[in-house]
Amino acid sequence: MSSTPSGAREPDDRTTKARIRDAAIECIANAGVHDTTVRMIAAAADVSPGLVIHHFGSMEELRAACDAHVTAAIRAMKSEVMAAGPGLDVLGALRDSEVGWMIKYLSQVLAEDTPAVANLVDDLVADAEGYLEEGVAAGLLRPTPDPRGRAVVLAIWSLGALVLHRHLERLLGVDLTSPDLGRDPAIATYGLAVYDMMGRGLYTEAFADHVLATFAQISSNAEPTSPDPPPGPARDDSPASKGTT
Repeated sequence: MSSTPSGAREPDDRTTKARIRDAAIECIANAGVHDTTVRMIAAAADVSPGLVIHHFGSMEELRAACDAHVTAAIRAMKSEVMAAGPGLDVLGALRDSEVGWMIKYLSQVLAEDTPAVANLVDDLVADAEGYLEEGVAAGLLRPTPDPRGRAVVLAIWSLGALVLHRHLERLLGVDLTSPDLGRDPAIATYGLAVYDMMGRGLYTEAFADHVLATFAQISSNAEPTSPDPPPGPARDDSPASKGTT
């Protein structure tokens, strides 16, 4: 039985530096990058503005610490998910995730075109390549001849959805930045579309093979030719089928 009285707050055993970092993540998630100030972060962490600068030196260094913390948390969560294998409890993983409140932070910072964001994206892609391979080993994902290419495309698609999350909410009714995403029934609409496409495929096998052959020629620096098109519905090209005059 817990010794914490009902209604009392759990003791915060984070270091002052960690409290400042977490407060910065929360402030940026809620107010955006440009409207978040040192004074705002200090108030949220219950410290003086001078202590924020003492620990991090500048807002740029604080942002870098936030990026590193969010990236590490996502990497740990994804690795745990992949290790679960095909029996993964998807909704349970979403509900129990400790990164849910950090996703809104990503949605705010990713829209910036800065070297810091480029580094953040590079780190997320590198991590994705690693945990996707873990998913292959666990029997959760199909293998691919181009692990890095797959990691780049999937990471950019996922991060792009965060940047455009307001449109997803407008069109499908699901807020990807909500920390309670796993408890929102609207996640079913999004999940059905995602896993239908990624799990079952979008194109017919014949058309996919046709296009893959085209890109394989280009990637091997061969002179691209037009592979035979996939078979389509039978056509009757006789004069009778076109009508006569």
